[in-house]
Amino acid sequence: MTLHANPEPRTPALNKAAILGQHELFRELDRDALDQIAAYAKAREFRRGATIFSKGDPGYCLFAVVRGAVLVTTSSSEGKSAVLNQFESGDIFGEIALLDGMSRTGDATALTDCCLLALERRDFIPLLKKTPEIAIKLLEIVSGRLRRTTEQVEELMFMDLRGRLAKTLLRLTEGAPDHSAELSQSEISQRVGMSREMINRQLQVWAREGVIALGRRRLTVLRADTLAEATSR
Repeated sequence: MTLHANPEPRTPALNKAAILGQHELFRELDRDALDQIAAYAKAREFRRGATIFSKGDPGYCLFAVVRGAVLVTTSSSEGKSAVLNQFESGDIFGEIALLDGMSRTGDATALTDCCLLALERRDFIPLLKKTPEIAIKLLEIVSGRLRRTTEQVEELMFMDLRGRLAKTLLRLTEGAPDHSAELSQSEISQRVGMSREMINRQLQVWAREGVIALGRRRLTVLRADTLAEATSR
């Protein structure tokens, strides 16, 4: 099992109950229930680039993101990789392996310095049995991610490169004050499922047309309407 973390959180007085209460899975629980869950939660620190878990590792815990960002990817035997999801503060991940007790289905890497709360399966499963509200909310979260996976498959099957890339850029910059995202073309390639060379050619076309602006590991969407048009073709 791959797990690289500092043994102690940077913030010794971490209010785990308050943090868990901000996550959609737990926010409807009363204080006593939150305190009970928090008693089992363990804080873990990960440096940027550190492996949180690897595909095939035992799925013994669920993670809640306190701060930072986590990227979950999968790879083929030929060495090709694809992005499955990105999680930030307020998100949970690792729930599938926790529920079925089987191995991890992807690789989780700290995209930035991260602080996570880990809830182990041996503590979480009895809680699900006693608290149906959590079980129902967890089903909603898993269902939402399944819908997102279905959308990704549809994009791969039915959308051309321009459409897939446009949709990815809109998704990555959605909600950002300046419509920007910090990522390399290699990272974009992983998310879209096309070669870096093909991604670069299309990005350069859009940059010349004033649709986007490119910087060092930074991309800014200037004309979201043009990208939206590309997703509907």
